[in-house]
Amino acid sequence: MRDVTPDPYPPFDGVEPYGTVRSIADERAHRKHMCALGYRIFGALRWGMLGDGHISARDPELTDHFWLLDWGVPFGAATVHQLVLVGPGGEVKDADGNSTGAVNTAGYNIHYPVLAARPDVVSASHTHTAFGTPWSANVEPFRAISQEACSFVFDQALFNDEEVEVLSIDGGRRIAAALGNKKFCILRNHGLLTVGRSVEESVGWFVMAEQVAEVHVKAPNAQPISDEAAALAASTLAVHSVGWRMFQWLQRSLVPDRSVVD
Repeated sequence: MRDVTPDPYPPFDGVEPYGTVRSIADERAHRKHMCALGYRIFGALRWGMLGDGHISARDPELTDHFWLLDWGVPFGAATVHQLVLVGPGGEVKDADGNSTGAVNTAGYNIHYPVLAARPDVVSASHTHTAFGTPWSANVEPFRAISQEACSFVFDQALFNDEEVEVLSIDGGRRIAAALGNKKFCILRNHGLLTVGRSVEESVGWFVMAEQVAEVHVKAPNAQPISDEAAALAASTLAVHSVGWRMFQWLQRSLVPDRSVVD
């Protein structure tokens, strides 16, 4: 389901407004473009250098299929043509002639069950980060100890499970069950996972969640603000368009030439 709540902020130059409705073909092209940009953003942040992590983009027509980066492609080199379409059984359905025909195993095992359980979700993002992974080892939710944390404190889940490798589809189903209707999940001893109604939102929330994890790791004795103050902040910081806006800032700063992903 598309969130069409207007974004109260002025539009970014050269960017279609938040909530733009497109034809199926144009929406597919847009999601793939944003997915490749998302990988580029992760690469610019030096994430995924060990082959860990994945960003998915649900196909707008074959809704039980999703796009992932081809196996072995560095995040910083991601392009639209290096994305592959993954079917419900994990098979690669659409790829160019240079693709490996394979995807990250955990990428399928996590993303397929999450997208299947959440028809409102277009994208999920996960990779191993310098602060999200160590914070996840505490098996504790975020607290309202920073402005950005208020985006998550009322919309988070905790996956308290020891299957950190996620070698089974059942592991992904348990992650989906733990996530429920939330946009953010801490995966025990593993890292962070975010979802969104667009690829932009999913990626934007993930980067923000990593910043929140950094605050938690660096300020273990921080004094949280009250629930009332956190709820007031969340009323403007937790809405869907905020994740989308974070993505726009990130791509302008980290991947200013969007043509590199074509």
